[in-house]
Amino acid sequence: MDKVIFTEKLNKALKENANITLTEKQQEQMFLLTERLVEVNKVMNLTAITDEDGIILRHLVDSLLISEYFEPNSTVIDVGCGAGFPSLPLAIVRPDLKITALDSTEKRIRYVSDTANILDLPNVTAVAARAEEFANLPNHRENYDYATARAVASLPMLCELTIPFIKVGGKLVAMKAKGAHEEFEASRSAIRQLAGANSLAETKLYESSLVGCINGEEISENRTVVVMNKLSSTSKRFPRKFAQIKKSPL
Repeated sequence: MDKVIFTEKLNKALKENANITLTEKQQEQMFLLTERLVEVNKVMNLTAITDEDGIILRHLVDSLLISEYFEPNSTVIDVGCGAGFPSLPLAIVRPDLKITALDSTEKRIRYVSDTANILDLPNVTAVAARAEEFANLPNHRENYDYATARAVASLPMLCELTIPFIKVGGKLVAMKAKGAHEEFEASRSAIRQLAGANSLAETKLYESSLVGCINGEEISENRTVVVMNKLSSTSKRFPRKFAQIKKSPL
């Protein structure tokens, strides 16, 4: 992987999609992140996207489409962080954020933790735990300014897995590729029960397109960011066990 070519592609994609300009250090961190992802992916199933163009657009840039939604010096929990997206790119571009990367797969969390150390990202804490169990711990329940998630579950299920982490007055920032409007309609009951009825009126869907070039082909993919203000405390009845959440979404 050529660092100069990689950096040119990344900067171009960020300018077109997110109006973000990286420092030299951030460019280096993004390059090292990509190199490590490709290398570790040879022995561990981290991502199905392995080409340079795809990683730049569908992992790095896509993760940063939400960077503008967080207030300075906020606490963020990334539920179901997988290989560290959006946690790691977000931590690079927003060093003011204190990010907890949560995933139930211990191997992936070790990878995220080791990568954060290699990239000198002290603002990332990686935790291996199930969201529905971790949300019931006193130091984490309703303890975060924001919760976010990317490609984890449908919005009705996602609400129950994320909203218990958010402080009253905090926000859910959910990343969706398609079907967000239908999922929002299906999640009205969940939002009402988990975040308060008035949170429905406060929930906004922000549409955008992820545009760029992958292997010589121009692409344009729909993206939606669901931003929900949490206006009431979540009942201690939630979250339920995952089997219940999956079988009977609120």
